[in-house]
Amino acid sequence: MSRTVVVGASVAGVRTVQALRREGFGGEVILIGDEPEFPYDKPPLSKAVFAGASTLDDTRLLSAAHLDDLGLDLRLGVPASTLDVAAKLVTLADGTSIGYDQVVLATGARARPSPWGAPPGLHLLRSAAHSRALSADLSRASSIVVIGAGFIGSEVAATAVHRGLHVTMVDPLANPMARVVGDEVGELLTSVHGAHGVETRLGVGVHEVRPHGDGLVIALTDGSDVVADVAVVGIGALPNVEWLADSGLALDDGVTCDEYCRAAGQTDIFAAGDVARWWHPREARHRRVEHWTHAVEQAAVVGHNLLHPDDLRPYDPVDYVWSDQYDWRIQIAGRTSGGCVAELIGDATAGRFGALYSDHDGRFVGAMTVNWQKAMVAARRLLLATDTDIVDARAHMLAAGQRRAAVDV
Repeated sequence: MSRTVVVGASVAGVRTVQALRREGFGGEVILIGDEPEFPYDKPPLSKAVFAGASTLDDTRLLSAAHLDDLGLDLRLGVPASTLDVAAKLVTLADGTSIGYDQVVLATGARARPSPWGAPPGLHLLRSAAHSRALSADLSRASSIVVIGAGFIGSEVAATAVHRGLHVTMVDPLANPMARVVGDEVGELLTSVHGAHGVETRLGVGVHEVRPHGDGLVIALTDGSDVVADVAVVGIGALPNVEWLADSGLALDDGVTCDEYCRAAGQTDIFAAGDVARWWHPREARHRRVEHWTHAVEQAAVVGHNLLHPDDLRPYDPVDYVWSDQYDWRIQIAGRTSGGCVAELIGDATAGRFGALYSDHDGRFVGAMTVNWQKAMVAARRLLLATDTDIVDARAHMLAAGQRRAAVDV
């Protein structure tokens, strides 16, 4: 009987298992997770779980009942330590060796560690353990410093405001979201924090974090200090590839893959999710993307390609990510940086607006919307087409937005 081993039990790993069974795979499937608990979804950690609106159990990707339905051998609490490509063996940290016919690498990414040490009260937020530790400290807190104003930091800040905390946000970039959506749109997205009472310290770095009574002092590079009960560090993530160092696989900011998500030079080793750096057919370059939607869609492609080597499907996605902050649902699709030209549409003052992005030839390549679902649906549909003119994209998105407005009225 054929055996597929999936290493990594977050969303990419779980969805790969589900895709295999959906595609008709009748062999043995083993799913390896380094955490000692049933797999869970991670985006809610900085949203609903942090807000106290749901528990970790509400985010579970699998239950005990699912194991029987999927015919799944789930191994939890012991991470993979090595991969022997020649012998087709995955060895776990406890010394257990597991043979495979095919293996999927879905070990994801971990939070970039704090460069200021780990004094009590300073937290990362990427795992269930992180969430529990932060929740325990928040039970006594009235103030928080968020270091990093990207998506995770922004969501933490928004949720902390909802919890009634005094929030200070620090980032060394004066316009942190500009690298994602451009200068003008970045300023709009950042401005929402100040509008909700967040003290923003942008364009200033962190020099030191040290204990202060029951809290922390965050010393900034401009010579000032911020005192808070707790702090959360959200400064990016690192792909979990160290265990593959001796495998002989090509590693470069992730597992280097071809357009079919096969590890470079391999036919029986695939990668999915945050750890995969795959060849993007349309962009003609390797990419690694840390978005939930990518993990889900990539897992479906891997599941198909594992079982259909004569009918391989390239992974050729349209990027999509969303973020919930305060009363804003921010959605981004396609390409919105790297020399794109942005054009604002809608009414930013009314809290429903968007931006269209075009390349130097005037082709529609990306979109961002705030509280404008119909316009985003239209944008994503257009992005799946080829050579859509920015004028046509504008007309379609505005028409979609007007239909939404009419429904709201």
